[in-house]
Amino acid sequence: LLFPLLCFLCLRHGSTRKQPRADGLKAYPIVGILPHFVRNQHRLLEWSAGVVARCPTHTMSFNFKGFGLIAGAITGNPANVEHIVKTNFQNYSKGEYVVSVMEDFLGHGIFNSDGDQWLWQRKAASYEFNKRSLRNFVVDTVRWRAKRLLDLEPERRMREALATIHGYADRIVRERRERGAAGLARKDDFLSRFAATGEHSDESLRDVVTNFVLAGRDTTSSALTWFFWLVSGQPDVEDRIAREIRAVRASSGSTDAAAFSFDELREMHYLHAAITEAMRLYPPVAMDSHCCQNDDVLPDGTFVGKGWQVTYSAYAMARLEELWGADCEEFRPERWLDEDGVFRPESPFKYPVFHGGPRMCLGKEMAYIQMKSIAACVFERFSFRFVGGEGRPGLVFSVTLRMEGGLPMRVKKRRDSVC
Repeated sequence: LLFPLLCFLCLRHGSTRKQPRADGLKAYPIVGILPHFVRNQHRLLEWSAGVVARCPTHTMSFNFKGFGLIAGAITGNPANVEHIVKTNFQNYSKGEYVVSVMEDFLGHGIFNSDGDQWLWQRKAASYEFNKRSLRNFVVDTVRWRAKRLLDLEPERRMREALATIHGYADRIVRERRERGAAGLARKDDFLSRFAATGEHSDESLRDVVTNFVLAGRDTTSSALTWFFWLVSGQPDVEDRIAREIRAVRASSGSTDAAAFSFDELREMHYLHAAITEAMRLYPPVAMDSHCCQNDDVLPDGTFVGKGWQVTYSAYAMARLEELWGADCEEFRPERWLDEDGVFRPESPFKYPVFHGGPRMCLGKEMAYIQMKSIAACVFERFSFRFVGGEGRPGLVFSVTLRMEGGLPMRVKKRRDSVC
């Protein structure tokens, strides 16, 4: 009985094999394009970016539900991105699959929840990112510390890592609870606002802390790692950043020993452009996935079914000539500046590094302040050269896009530095 069944399936799928796919992938009998995913699972980010680039509408779809796996689509089309994250936002949730995969780590925090669970966190946190908070955020000192990388593979080490993370978050929640009614009544930060309502358990608040630590630390460290690597390979970019920093100092009358003010950081347009360009090429969150709640058709004509995982790839979009020109794979901060040297932003659907629509990153401006403050303090005093070998370092594709092997640098004090 098995042999006739296999013959039937081969005949049924034979036409699929004979018809060339738009993405150039060979479709095999029965298994379709699944072997391509298996063969490239160790380099999924780079491989899928290449496939998306070859597709006429920059969207590839797949359906492996017959093997107990998932169906979905990966897109680099800005119109599709806008449709998913804004126009038809209600039809695209995090979904059960993504939530279950990330639940041990993120719980039901803002990055791993939908509906009311997401909304109350979003509303409470939004008060933290007003202009006054941004001004107060500028710090006097930047300290560098080597961080131990989190190995998420072995179960035992996973449990140990989660215990450390949850222990840290639990301590913060416990300390906030112990402040008592007077401390909570001040509601002077987002966690106090969450705690003050009395509606949320300690576990729920722990998820809040974990999610915001991830947002504020891991994404920023990822962005800065790739930024410093890119700049170290282009001395002209580094020199221009240093010149801009000196010009801002001279204009404001502040000294090298002083921390950069909020207004000084805002005047650093070229530095802003360089950081933005680094995140274009190496977005901290390289791909973002949503679950389709009901059958839908994307603006480019791609059908997506109920329960499909629909993913947009910011990494792939950065490498599309139609979006960024023939030099799309080059690190060129100037593409973000107008003729007067003033930073010129792009549509969040063409540049979805900070997401878009209702889930647009609340901490975008604070992240820029943090990154610019660190970069300005460093480049004002030192220059760098990467000593980790020739070529681009390897990519570690996880929750955030990390650099394989770290960032070994040769540091040299600038001659005009007073530190």
